[in-house]
Amino acid sequence: MSLSGNIENPNARCGFVALVGAPNAGKSTLLNALVGTKVSIVTHKAQTTRAQIRGVVSEGDNQIIFVDTPGIFVPKRRLDRAMVEAAWSGAGDADLVAFIVDAERGITEEIESLIKGLADIPHPKVLVLNKIDLLKREKLLALAERLNADLKFEETFMISALKGDGVRQFLDWAAKRIPLGPWHFPEDQLTDLTLALTASEVTREKLFMRIHDEIPYNVTVETEKFTVNKDGSYRIDQVVYVTRDTHKKIILGAGGQTIKTIGAEARAELMEIFEVPVHLFLFVKVRQKWGDDPERYREMGLDYPR
Repeated sequence: MSLSGNIENPNARCGFVALVGAPNAGKSTLLNALVGTKVSIVTHKAQTTRAQIRGVVSEGDNQIIFVDTPGIFVPKRRLDRAMVEAAWSGAGDADLVAFIVDAERGITEEIESLIKGLADIPHPKVLVLNKIDLLKREKLLALAERLNADLKFEETFMISALKGDGVRQFLDWAAKRIPLGPWHFPEDQLTDLTLALTASEVTREKLFMRIHDEIPYNVTVETEKFTVNKDGSYRIDQVVYVTRDTHKKIILGAGGQTIKTIGAEARAELMEIFEVPVHLFLFVKVRQKWGDDPERYREMGLDYPR
């Protein structure tokens, strides 16, 4: 079914489902499980997702666009504010809102604050308890009961995004609740990310996994050039922006070994994603106040907060 053919289909449905929650609730893992492939980067660190990332599921007459939003937390920096604003914007613009809760972590101050914010959003809401394999059933039921007492949810789903348990049921529910209307994307498109932005996100993921402490949160990766060579291979030139010379030295590593390892890991994954040879070139530059540069926010797909 092509996009043009779908426009004439009276049974076509298309809608947006925002995945909202605290940092590290498993939203990105769930998005990847729903789409059936990796479209959003995943690390063990909180606040990895910085902007809205859309994953597209097209089945039968239905096209569901799941929106992975940044984790909502108390912002301290301008970048934090931009990320939180992007998350609430994603929830406000969607047709349906899925509140993703880390079942093992339970109800925290962040969760209580999120519930208050969600109460102001008029769209239908569903509760998704994630990481259910880490808790006994009686505790899960008690957690679901308490959260439903705090906010009216249409449904409650218990899933393990990592293992895939319960994902199909959530997907089927969303397919029934999205509105009638033409599709927004071609049938074979899985995300709205450009190739260049996908490449930046993959490198940033490898950097998050390799570099520790607070350094990754002060780093951004930009694809400056994305060239398709005559032989079909891709040449990708990226800049890793850091705020301090000391951070640059850590990312480069002794003899440039750390950045070489990050580049090799990113290149290997990009070749899997793009299914063509990839030539990746990484450069590390110091830009002390990139967090106050509107252009950097546009590159990340974020609005610049005043």
